[in-house]
Amino acid sequence: MSTLKHLQVLLVDDNPHMRAITASVLRSIGVGGIWEASDGAKAMESLREHAIDVAFVDLEMQPLGGLEFTRAVRTSPDSANPYLPIIMMTGHTEEHRVIEARDIGVTEFLAKPITARTLIDRLNSVIVKARPFIKTEGFFGPDRRRVGDGSYKGAPRRARDQSDDDANAA
Repeated sequence: MSTLKHLQVLLVDDNPHMRAITASVLRSIGVGGIWEASDGAKAMESLREHAIDVAFVDLEMQPLGGLEFTRAVRTSPDSANPYLPIIMMTGHTEEHRVIEARDIGVTEFLAKPITARTLIDRLNSVIVKARPFIKTEGFFGPDRRRVGDGSYKGAPRRARDQSDDDANAA
């Protein structure tokens, strides 16, 4: 990963110890700007005050949790940056929670307890391997498909896919 001294990261977690651990890892890899908020409402204020590049957000917080925060960032008319990469951190890693977070527009998912390696991997994925954003009726967020992973075996459903198939057939 290239130099991160200009990267501005927002840590949103109601647990101050979790914020301290995450901030320590980010500082150790050279992240230059780290902002903290204890819930989604305070995080929305921080987004209006600072040019944030990436947010690490806990799932469950009061009064505004991570899912509600993500929905507001993606869809609110006064959102400071609807394209903000959001990495959801949580100990609640059940499949239905991951799917719900993905469907609201979370960019990546990071299971707690976090490690330096998994944090760096997720940060790398939103910076180096950023996915395009999709806007359709009922969804705005990063493309849910992992382009090139080869796991999808169904019929092409997007115009882009069909044009790719036409080019490959030629």
